[in-house]
Amino acid sequence: MKKVIIHIVLLFAVLSACAQTKSDSLAYQLQRKKINGMLAVRREKYGQYEQSLSKHTGIFGLQTKKDIRRSNDILTDIVATDDEIFIQLKILLDYRAFEQKQVQNQVQSVKKSTLGYMTTINKLRNQIDTLKKTAEDEQAHQAMIEKILFAIIALMFLSILFIINRKRAINS
Repeated sequence: MKKVIIHIVLLFAVLSACAQTKSDSLAYQLQRKKINGMLAVRREKYGQYEQSLSKHTGIFGLQTKKDIRRSNDILTDIVATDDEIFIQLKILLDYRAFEQKQVQNQVQSVKKSTLGYMTTINKLRNQIDTLKKTAEDEQAHQAMIEKILFAIIALMFLSILFIINRKRAINS
């Protein structure tokens, strides 16, 4: 009986944790997709930066100030994208830590409730044992009283027979 109750409690705890994890995982997956999209944009910008470095529109195939500025603008844009990626990664990691803490809290609450159930079960078992012992004692006491009453009734019956026999002996 104890194992059945513990299994039922654990089943409910796991089901509630799974339901929570599915919604949490969806948000986590969306955040990951967002970061992966940002990384794809960054790769594209880096490709543009490499192309701008290879452009030499100046005299004798040299880079002009305009080429260098264009490369620097692209590089600045890449740095801004990197900063945004770091921010989103921090959000993702914080979210993961939050999920783990939430799962740990649920595990702790399940452990506490399981221990509470086990304590209650043990108390009830002790009460049942006490009641059984009391019932056995009462039955033994009742049996003793019945034996005493039977002995008293037998003595009374024998006394009556003895008195009747005596009266008959006196009368005859």
